[in-house]
Amino acid sequence: MLRRRNTSCDRNVGGKAVWSKGPCLPCPARAHNHYGMKIATWNINGVKARIDNLQHWLRESSPDIVCLQEIKSVDEQFPRLEIEALGYHVETHGQKGFNGVALLSKKSPDEINKGLPGDDSDEQARFIEGIYSTDTGVVRVVSLYLPNGNPIDTEKFPYKLSWMQRLENWAKKRLTLEEPLVLAGDYNVIPEPVDARNPQAWLGDALFQPQSRQAFRRLENLGFTDAIRASTDESGVYSFWDYQAGAWQKNNGIRIDHLMLSPEATNRFISANIEKHVRAWEKPSDHVPVTVTLAV
Repeated sequence: MLRRRNTSCDRNVGGKAVWSKGPCLPCPARAHNHYGMKIATWNINGVKARIDNLQHWLRESSPDIVCLQEIKSVDEQFPRLEIEALGYHVETHGQKGFNGVALLSKKSPDEINKGLPGDDSDEQARFIEGIYSTDTGVVRVVSLYLPNGNPIDTEKFPYKLSWMQRLENWAKKRLTLEEPLVLAGDYNVIPEPVDARNPQAWLGDALFQPQSRQAFRRLENLGFTDAIRASTDESGVYSFWDYQAGAWQKNNGIRIDHLMLSPEATNRFISANIEKHVRAWEKPSDHVPVTVTLAV
């Protein structure tokens, strides 16, 4: 695990300070006075149903770039005016009724790319990339909504694995640019048993299958860093609680929303956070925002 060089450091995870054990990453923004860019990912689970929460959270958290998933809206019906009124530029890759991803940003992107390459027949809206200029170059940010894959005995699971392979192929090419890249989104993957309150309950689920976890590890092996796990190795750090069976009240959660950082982004890492308190709001999404702050 990548850490700062000091013997210990504080990180803000899940709304509380966490002390890392052993050496960990430098905080370059503090050392070099760089601007901290806050990038967030949030599976909103229907943007029109969650617009009040989204507006409140944008005011409260004030992220620079937001990656939304499951907006469940076509581009024309996205509540663009409400978001623009808060000072955000809006880019969407929508789909009627389900899926759909978006990028909200305080600064307009230089370029937007929609759709994950590798399968021209795939019409599901699950991928949007934005390129943003900064004082130190550019930052590439992707909002992705990885297929769920359930039930695993249907075509949905092979589609999930194929999509992850396409993502890996795409990421390999982007890494050759040697630019800060953040792959942010709902991965629908529980990377390790520590990322679930009750791992045994997920053994038959596509989110915890060995093939899904291996595909996630291949991204790490390319050089990507899981931002939250760069902050803490503690258990009990979750981003999703089901609406059913009192999962939230029992803290029966899983961590499936990830911010994966390229080496160049990792070098600019300041902090990462799961904004757990948002799950307690009225009419919540079953996911909460996850954020990373980079020195740019």
